[in-house]
Amino acid sequence: MELVQYGFMQRALVAGLLLAVTAPVVGVFLVLRRMSPIADTLAHVALAGVGAGVLLGVSPALGALVLTVVGALGVERLRASGQVFGEAALALFLSGGLAVALVLLSLARGLNADLLGYLFGAVTAVRPQDLVWMAALAVGVGGSVAVFYKDLFAVTFDEEAARVQGVPADALNLLLTVLVAVTVVVGMRVVGVLLTSALLVIPALTAMRAARSFRGTLVLAVAVAATAVLAGLVASFYLDVAPSGAVVLASIALFAGASWALPQRR
Repeated sequence: MELVQYGFMQRALVAGLLLAVTAPVVGVFLVLRRMSPIADTLAHVALAGVGAGVLLGVSPALGALVLTVVGALGVERLRASGQVFGEAALALFLSGGLAVALVLLSLARGLNADLLGYLFGAVTAVRPQDLVWMAALAVGVGGSVAVFYKDLFAVTFDEEAARVQGVPADALNLLLTVLVAVTVVVGMRVVGVLLTSALLVIPALTAMRAARSFRGTLVLAVAVAATAVLAGLVASFYLDVAPSGAVVLASIALFAGASWALPQRR
């Protein structure tokens, strides 16, 4: 337990567990609704928010949060309007977000090594104040899922039937998209905007191999993500490798093990 003697590793563990609790809860809904690509799209929009924050001289995390939520609203509005297909809307915002990020960062002269921390995470550089806003966002995501759990469940499994029963499906679709945006920002400091989607999707896929109910899938997905975070951080500490890469590889290893040992459940 040598690693817990260091303050930066203590903060890294807390930050990682915050993401481990938040991402799979949203990710299960995404996977079941076949909306997983939206996580990658909003990750690129978050990078544009980082560039806006650097250019304006404000917190990059704040810039990422604002622009990612705005991007989530835009994606859902464009998708719901029927003007373009859903995957086309995602491609539009993905490429546009990356282009805006490059332009803003070049204007701010922000294309330097600091950018790698937002791209691939810098969990060992998490500060106490980072934990405060990460915890606040995580509580917001978890609380929203808890409050609207039954309605989200209904829309996830049969949206048309939910609409007939009076469930506000459009509002819930928008809520889920915004929750993904917030989760991307939470994961930005842990595994980076480009790898956050892995913790949104892979633990959910792993849990679906073993769980017998939807609620069990949520609980198991959180357990899988927490295990991957802990294993990845321990491996990165002793092997001196990138923490974000180690965490994602650990989650993939858990999925591979579950796929080999357990039959897939519907």
